[in-house]
Amino acid sequence: MKVSSLKSVFIALIGLVFLISCGKDDTPQDVIVMDDTPFILEHGALPAPSLPSDNQLTIQGVKLGRMLFYEKLLSRDGSQACADCHRQQDGFSDTSRFSIGVELMPGKRQAMPVFNMAWHTNEFFWDGRAHLLRDQALKPIQDPLEMNETLPNVIAKLSNSQQYKDQFIRTFGSSEITPEKMALAMEQFMLSIVSNDSKFDRFLAGEIQLTESEERGRLLFSTEYNPFFPEISGADCQHCHGGANFENDKYMNNGIDAEADIVDIGRQKVTENPADRAKFKVPSLRNIAVTAPYMHDGRFKTLEEVVDHYNADIRESSTVDPALLNTKQTGLLLSQQDKQDLVNFLKTLTDDTFLNNEEYKSPF
Repeated sequence: MKVSSLKSVFIALIGLVFLISCGKDDTPQDVIVMDDTPFILEHGALPAPSLPSDNQLTIQGVKLGRMLFYEKLLSRDGSQACADCHRQQDGFSDTSRFSIGVELMPGKRQAMPVFNMAWHTNEFFWDGRAHLLRDQALKPIQDPLEMNETLPNVIAKLSNSQQYKDQFIRTFGSSEITPEKMALAMEQFMLSIVSNDSKFDRFLAGEIQLTESEERGRLLFSTEYNPFFPEISGADCQHCHGGANFENDKYMNNGIDAEADIVDIGRQKVTENPADRAKFKVPSLRNIAVTAPYMHDGRFKTLEEVVDHYNADIRESSTVDPALLNTKQTGLLLSQQDKQDLVNFLKTLTDDTFLNNEEYKSPF
């Protein structure tokens, strides 16, 4: 046999050995492939949420969304990420009344907390202008008062990163980066952020007891207002902040402004319905002690101020919630001790496990 023939046979054998060693279902380690391993959402005692059927959570999708949430390239000057106005230690909210954008201009509303989004099913933002969470994800990037960037510019910047191209392959099976894919990944990460291990949750599980003041606050929170029997009248908070997530997924006018003082018309701007004037999304009270300031415009700095408002400062307007308006004549009849007990109960909704969860921190 000629030398050239022997060489060809040898090369062929080497190739065969390589193919056999790889195995039928193996891929060489330097090849990036899609991985659709499901992400299991641990929700504890919270009811199982209804997750989007067209964007099921995967380990790689949540990872990509987390990367994008902390990515400063999404802003015009590379100085801000979503996480800069939604900080984990502050319940993924902002301690500033109005967040300052890349052009050093303040936003128009207080940054809403980002957790337990899987249990919000009635639009997003204070006024509900984003139908799905994926729609919400891209708006701050393009807002001149926030990150002030264009989506084409963001795509160009991310496409220069091999790390991102590889992660888009792992998540979607292609290195092509699009706004739609970004939105889906960010939706996945935000849906994965769960708070369900507060002191109150452990109390419900029978693991601990509340203090005497916290327990009185709990009863005040869940007892209805009754002006005819002041001794058993409560704060009636569960009317708007009921259920396992302490919210009702509705838009309501909570009487912080009289008709003539309304500047921000809220939900009405989206629906163009006068009945929605000055109505805003009811937020969860979980982690409320770490998400100050309060209300859509951040006007209240403390929980004590919030309780004082509901106790004796409801303002009349055409769309204020009737249940709140009914308390205007007498107020909620809360004593100083009642108000302190109520605040102490609200503090039991703080979830230190969530605030320190490594899975929600920056991946960089």
